[in-house]
Amino acid sequence: MKRCFIFLLFFASAVLQAQTIKGVLTDSETGEAIPFANVVLDGTRYGNATDLNGFYLINKMPEGIYTLRVRFVGYKEYTEEVKIGKGQVLVKNIVLSAESKTLKAVTVSDSRIEERKIQTQVSVEKISSSQIQQMPSIGGTADLAQYLQVLPGINSTGDQGGQLYIRGGSMIQNLTLLDGMVVYNPFHSIGLYSIFETDMILSADVYSGGFGAEYGGRLSSVIDVTTRDGNRKHHTGKIGLNTFGANLLLEGPLKKEKANSPSTITYLLSAKNSYLSKTSDLFYPNIEGGLPFDFLDLYGKLTVNSGTGSKISFFGFNFDDSVANYQKLADYHWRNYGLGTNFMLVTGSSSILEGHVAYSNYSINMHDATNADKYSSIGGFNMGLDITNFVGSNRLKYGLSMEVYSTDYQNTNFYGIDLRQRENTNNLSAYLTYKIASGKWLVDPGVRFVYYASLSSPHLEPRVSAKYNATDNFRLKMAAGMYSQIFLDARSDNDIVNLFSGFLTGSGALNKPSTFLGNDVNSCVQKAQHVIFGAEYDFSNRLTGNAELYLKNFSFLLNSNRNKMFDAQDAAYGHGGAYEKPEYYLTDYIVERGMSYGADFSLCYDDDWLYVWATYSLGWVRRTDEVRTYPPHYDRRNTINLLTTLRLGETRQWELSARWSYGSGFPFTQTQGLYENITFGDGLFTDYTNVNGNYGVAYSELNAGRLPSYHRLDISGKRRFSIGKRSILDLNLSITNVYNRNNIFYFDRLTATRVDQLPFMWNAGMTFNF
Repeated sequence: MKRCFIFLLFFASAVLQAQTIKGVLTDSETGEAIPFANVVLDGTRYGNATDLNGFYLINKMPEGIYTLRVRFVGYKEYTEEVKIGKGQVLVKNIVLSAESKTLKAVTVSDSRIEERKIQTQVSVEKISSSQIQQMPSIGGTADLAQYLQVLPGINSTGDQGGQLYIRGGSMIQNLTLLDGMVVYNPFHSIGLYSIFETDMILSADVYSGGFGAEYGGRLSSVIDVTTRDGNRKHHTGKIGLNTFGANLLLEGPLKKEKANSPSTITYLLSAKNSYLSKTSDLFYPNIEGGLPFDFLDLYGKLTVNSGTGSKISFFGFNFDDSVANYQKLADYHWRNYGLGTNFMLVTGSSSILEGHVAYSNYSINMHDATNADKYSSIGGFNMGLDITNFVGSNRLKYGLSMEVYSTDYQNTNFYGIDLRQRENTNNLSAYLTYKIASGKWLVDPGVRFVYYASLSSPHLEPRVSAKYNATDNFRLKMAAGMYSQIFLDARSDNDIVNLFSGFLTGSGALNKPSTFLGNDVNSCVQKAQHVIFGAEYDFSNRLTGNAELYLKNFSFLLNSNRNKMFDAQDAAYGHGGAYEKPEYYLTDYIVERGMSYGADFSLCYDDDWLYVWATYSLGWVRRTDEVRTYPPHYDRRNTINLLTTLRLGETRQWELSARWSYGSGFPFTQTQGLYENITFGDGLFTDYTNVNGNYGVAYSELNAGRLPSYHRLDISGKRRFSIGKRSILDLNLSITNVYNRNNIFYFDRLTATRVDQLPFMWNAGMTFNF
């Protein structure tokens, strides 16, 4: 390890004397950083894209005179002649002005196509706030939760429950980050909303598989959300009000930039809440039982910016969600709060240092009419340090991270057996990646080392992604990697209202089977391997297509044992021995393996007046436990999404949007019959002739049935009014489920009652920017 760090230090010092141009891109109106802009030296192969902080760095070019060119969607093109001498480090901070005229489609497309040529971008969607706002504003506000549902490979269980499954991965296998902090539940119980306020999002990177060595701790996917800094030049805000809820955003400078002091201090505050439980009876009397969904999201951020690329931010949040007496079956509440800081330091001529430290806590409890109370909590610290060195068109990045957290889980299963776990867990990680650009090839190999300290278990996880620019219009790409995690899902497939999402951790004391399919079980670390192949094609400068084939092999999984029938005391008396595989009915957890595979296709047409997004996903998901192979409840064969936005008027003040979604039916376990379940609470002295038992359900084969298919059309319209120099008023009207499709949510087995997803619903609202 010592030799490795000496090599890295030597490597970094070798590029310190190289010719370098670096700086920060900012917006002329707000002073905010501009990410993902292309900065190139005309007529050469030297160039780079700005990062999330607007920082760019170009080096290793020969000394001489160049034309520096900057292009980005919505801004005027910037050019400047620069002269670079031998060993010189030229700092060039650039301010871009917004286009005053309607942006031409060729500018939009060229910028995005250029980015695809210099980034591998395998199984990743980079989403901005403006892209999210192209969605129909269902619920009065376009939201990241709604946008994620139209991405290829992502399945949603519907409008209620807030559950997304990404290319065969369960909820517990998805990593969500907010400014570097781990967020344990990013979606509200009404599936139209996430915890992220759309207007504060700078970027949301969604990796549906094959993610790089920078990320770890999850088997399937990553959602990495970065919030923007506050306005550096003006105090501004936004107020939103609609029939679903309200939101408020405030931002501005506490210290403005001056001629002799480029540093700034800014703030960003947001609040978002739902009052559906109080207004649904008035506005939506056609919905039986109302809409008992309430939430309150608070977020604050303070940023100190040096004006030269370095900065530090402090942030905190409190997200709260509750459902009261849903369909007279369940009460549900969760809360997530946290504090953190992150920083970026521009060091030397060709490197940057980034880091974060954060604490977050998540707790959830649920009570339903068919089971005992459920409770789960998880809390702890995560911290990391990252170093990036730029070497011409190549990039070396490496870092360290640590997580320390504790979990508490309490539940009682269908058989009346108590499930309890309290654990303290920590792990250490180190990673290294090296992006290589050579000719038509882009290769990004990496490796992550994880040490699960509480298990004394080390794991080495190689990763790689690559792209081949076959022609100016056609590109081939691939990604592969190994992944691990110790989190377990406490969710049961037999929950009537599947809102509960508890957290468990694998530990050496975990009550699990000693063997699985004839092999010894010696580990609590779950493992998966990904392989992805894809292609991109630009049909024109407005129409682009993407296709990917994927395979996720979940080689070792641990799940909560829904079939546990006997506790430890029963096991001591030999109960369970009459069964073919007794351990299957005695342990708290079971061992599984799984496979997810399929294909995702997408087409995007982007003009200044018309945006069209179309996706089709074909997928299979299978799990195998000790006694059977079955499809999990989120196995969906076919998914189609069509999204279109039409902008009209001289200044595009009119906007019409529509979204149609289709999904084939999810699996479910059919009911064979009902019976009286007598628990024999008094043992041999129970008078079974007089005692009243509970309803018992005899289930058929696990998930052998299929629910009806899901499809829905949503539309919205918006009219924008400019008021004065900086104020804008937006009026919007939206309709959910236009043709009132009866999409099933669940079926109450005991009362034979069907409960559907959201019916035809209208929503009217306004937002005022000032």
